Amino acid sequence: MIKIFLVDDHPIVRSGIIQILSGDPKMSVIAEAQNARQALETLNEITPDIVILDITLPDESGLRVLEKIRVKYPKLPVLMLSMHPEEQYALMALKLGASGYLTKKALPEELIKAVKKIIARGRYITETLAEKLADGVDDSANKLPHEALAAREFQVMLMMASGSAPKEIAESLCLSVKTVNTYRNNILIKMKFNNNADIIRYAVKHNLIGQDE
Repeated sequence: MIKIFLVDDHPIVRSGIIQILSGDPKMSVIAEAQNARQALETLNEITPDIVILDITLPDESGLRVLEKIRVKYPKLPVLMLSMHPEEQYALMALKLGASGYLTKKALPEELIKAVKKIIARGRYITETLAEKLADGVDDSANKLPHEALAAREFQVMLMMASGSAPKEIAESLCLSVKTVNTYRNNILIKMKFNNNADIIRYAVKHNLIGQDE
């Protein structure tokens, strides 16, 4: 039996996903969470085989949750399931350690296929995303600015956008404040921003951090 932990903030969506997964007798959703805090707390109490994680959560970005899962549970597979198209977040999610990425427009059988493939082989990507990876992701015209960041730069950017001070970021990531400030400068240069306010506006606009509903 494949034990699944489902994290999505919409009850109707969770219900639909559970119905799809329950169609396979070898799969079982053992727990649900509707926000980042609840997701991380629940993971302290259960041992799933895979997490299905939405990117847009009300209190914190699913990408940030993914990073925290990778730190505390490095071998736990995470399938990102999002309303956002692949070209917007899939590559960054994979950089941050996701085992796969599906949009909510995917067919039900593709979700089941993705879960099985991740459990068996460790990673699932669609043919479209595979083509982009094979091409070296050269389509810079359609890339969002944050996709040019290295995984650690993106991690720092998310924490800055959430209001964390350099000292807090340094302590959380086991870095020096000087190193954090270097990452900040790199982020500002690569994304052509002037200050932290620009970073926050960008993160909110692109749903990279949670927003109160």
